[in-house]
Amino acid sequence: MEENDLSWAEFERVEMRVGTVLAAEVFAEARRPAYKLRIDFGAFGIRKSSAQITDRYQAEELVGRQVVAVVNFPPKQIATMMSECLVLGAVGSDKVVTLLAPDQSVVNGTRIG
Repeated sequence: MEENDLSWAEFERVEMRVGTVLAAEVFAEARRPAYKLRIDFGAFGIRKSSAQITDRYQAEELVGRQVVAVVNFPPKQIATMMSECLVLGAVGSDKVVTLLAPDQSVVNGTRIG
């Protein structure tokens, strides 16, 4: 375990918000198996993301699902796509990712805090 040196002000700068997956497709150009996702964050817009979640999820089952993502990282070029948010998940010892999501439907763009 690491030191407990993250300030509350630093944590508050991280914009974790809930969005609904509008589209998911195999990201063939990515080095590691991944999906291209289009996610609706309500007032914060529709954003693209690359997500290495192919071990646990099929693309078609992701559409309509709410996820949690960090929306205030700068865009990052991943293969042929500019990723605009980071979808969050629990990473198991086997590197398989389980998505973080609210247990009930909430308004897209709702902040996690």
